[in-house]
Amino acid sequence: MTFDRGTEFARYPRLASALNIVSYFCQPSAPWQKGSVENTNGRIRRFLPFDTDISAISDRHLQSMVDRLNETPRKCLEYRTPRDVLSEQLGAAAHSIQATSR
Repeated sequence: MTFDRGTEFARYPRLASALNIVSYFCQPSAPWQKGSVENTNGRIRRFLPFDTDISAISDRHLQSMVDRLNETPRKCLEYRTPRDVLSEQLGAAAHSIQATSR
């Protein structure tokens, strides 16, 4: 998993450990190192142009956009949806945690 350099990823070691994934931070000003993020940003821009004031959009409308993005099958996920893949990963992580706590 490739992380941006924002403070929202300060606890990435915990996430990487729980999901059993390899992760690293992109170098500054190197968007090609985070292709998935840039692809997702492009998808979001279909709904929200760059200059959109998000505070003017209802939570319900934002949630409908999030749902549509998460329920769209992706070639890179073997035509599974991001929601399906995340559910699989979380289930596997939960199973792993349960197994190690016994």
